[in-house]
Amino acid sequence: MKLQGNELQINGIIASIDRDNIDTDQIIPTEYLKSIKKFGFEDYLFDGWRYLDDGKLGVTKDQRQINEKFVLNISPYDKATILLTRDNFGCGSSREHAVWALRDFGIKAVIASSFGDIFYNNCFKNGVLPIQLSKEQIEDLFKLSQDTIKEISVSLDAKKLSIGDIEYKFLVEDNLLERIIYGLDDVDITLQDKELIKDFESNRIKNKPWIFAND
Repeated sequence: MKLQGNELQINGIIASIDRDNIDTDQIIPTEYLKSIKKFGFEDYLFDGWRYLDDGKLGVTKDQRQINEKFVLNISPYDKATILLTRDNFGCGSSREHAVWALRDFGIKAVIASSFGDIFYNNCFKNGVLPIQLSKEQIEDLFKLSQDTIKEISVSLDAKKLSIGDIEYKFLVEDNLLERIIYGLDDVDITLQDKELIKDFESNRIKNKPWIFAND
């Protein structure tokens, strides 16, 4: 889901997965990478943890044996929009499907103490905000959300998150944050300079006509 330019807030229930080093294969296994679509991966998110049986592409959640102990299968966390985890989330292979699966499930933000580099950048390209906090702050959030259902509010323009009376600031580059706020992908970013691109191409035809002699 893309946030529009006037939506500078992410609100929702926080779901916690208390693990380090959750890699992209755990987020979405290899067998689901065969699809050439960019949407429709919500039923395959954390496939090995959400289900007790083996799945395959095209088999939906309704056809699977659910692991009722996994957090994202427990109400109201099955409607969570914010995921809390620990260190090195999204490590492993560079598959963009991992972010697609989170996005399609409804996760709009992931809070961790660190991220895999490629996963981190893929998040911004697909409307998921990765929020990096210190390990101490992550530990505090786990304690706060351990026994009771907690809702969290993330202010994109103020770069802070609030849970109850507690607020944490986070750092993120403005150009990356704009991708989330305005729903921009790489094509959109390029098209912001379309007039400059047109001028460059026009000048190239004038200055180097021999390049286009066989066109």
